[in-house]
Amino acid sequence: MIPELHQKLTAWRQHLHAHPELSLQEKETSAFVQERLTELGIPFEAGIGGHGIVATLTRGHARSRVGLRADMDALPITEDTGLAYASKTSGVMHACGHDGHTASLLGAAALLVADTDWSGTVDFIFQPAEEGFGGSRAMVAAGLFDRFPMERVFGFHNWPGLAAGTIAVHDGVVMASGGRITITIEGHAGHAGMPHLTRDPVVAAGHLIVALQSIAARSVDPLDTAVLSLCTIEGGTAPNQIAGRVTLRGTLRYHREAVRDTILDGIERTCAGIATSFGVKVTPEIVWGVGVVINSPAEADLARIAAEKVQAPVRRDLAPSMAGEDFAHYLQQRPGAFVWIGNGPLRDGAELHGPRYDFNDAILPVASGWMAEVAKAALASN
Repeated sequence: MIPELHQKLTAWRQHLHAHPELSLQEKETSAFVQERLTELGIPFEAGIGGHGIVATLTRGHARSRVGLRADMDALPITEDTGLAYASKTSGVMHACGHDGHTASLLGAAALLVADTDWSGTVDFIFQPAEEGFGGSRAMVAAGLFDRFPMERVFGFHNWPGLAAGTIAVHDGVVMASGGRITITIEGHAGHAGMPHLTRDPVVAAGHLIVALQSIAARSVDPLDTAVLSLCTIEGGTAPNQIAGRVTLRGTLRYHREAVRDTILDGIERTCAGIATSFGVKVTPEIVWGVGVVINSPAEADLARIAAEKVQAPVRRDLAPSMAGEDFAHYLQQRPGAFVWIGNGPLRDGAELHGPRYDFNDAILPVASGWMAEVAKAALASN
C-alpha cells in the first residue's frame, strides 16, 4: 500500500471513530461510506437490511463472485482514551474496531480498483447492527445472496493481544454461538423484620446464581466449551422491605449445538428446583443469538494464502474465542472464512469493548491488503 492511501484510510478511520453511531442508527456512517465509494468510482446499492450497503466491482470476463464484509456500528460505551479524535457523541464509542473494519474494506476496494491483475466480481458488504441487533440476518433476509450471488464470503476482526499485523486463521470453529438469558424470580414482598411472612426472591436469586454455575462445571463435558455468565441483578427498592421480584440477566455461549441443549436443560431443571425450594416462581427466558462461526476448509486455506501474499505472519494455533460474531449468518449461507488480525499488545481497559480501546491504524495496510488478496485468490481458485 502506498503511503498516500494509508494516510487517507487513517483519516477516514479516525473520522469514523470520532462520529460513532449505535446499531440500527448508522445513517451518517452509511452516508460517509457512500461518499467514499463514489470517489472511488464503485457502484453500490444502499438501504439493504437497514443502513447496509453493497458495492460491486467487476473486472475481466470471469463469472466468479466473492464477498468481503465489514461492520459499521458502535457501542453504548463512554470513551476514556483522551485521543484527539475521540468520540464526539456522549456515551457512544467505537470500542470494538468497526471503524477500522470499515476503513479497511474501503482500502481493499481502493486496492482492487487500482489492480488490473484479477478477473471476476467482488461485492463489498458494509453491514449495520452487528452488536447484537441482527444486521447480518437482516441483510440476508433482504436478499443479499440472491441480489449479489457471491459464491464465497470473507471477513476479519481486529484482535487486541495478538501481535500487530499477525493473521490468525482457524481450522473450523472461530467464535461461539449463544444467547441472552433473563430469569425473573417472583416472590411475596413484605417487612424485612418479618421474613417468615414473605417469600424472598433475593435469597432465592443468590442460591440460583450459585447453582447455575454447576451446569458448565458438572453437566458439560470438560472437553467441550461452555459459558453461562449472569451479569446483572435487579430487585428491591427499600433496605427494610423484602422485594417482590428479582430479575437476573446474562449470556450463555458454546461451540457445539449439543452443548446448547445441555445448558438449556440444566437451566430449566435448576430454575424449577429453586422455585420449589424457596416457594417462588422462577421464569427463564432465552433469546438465541448468532450461530457458531465455522471456517470451511478450502476457504481457510485461501485465507492463509492471502496472508502470505501480504507477507503477514500467520498463526494457526490459536484456540477459538467464546465471543460471538454475526458473520456466522453469512457462513450458514455460503462457504467462507473469518480471520483475526492482530491489533497489538493488550493494555488494561483497551481490550475489545473497553473504554480505552482504539483500533491500531498501523494494521490498515495488512487488513486492506489481506481482504484484496483473499478476494483475488478466491476468484482465481474458481
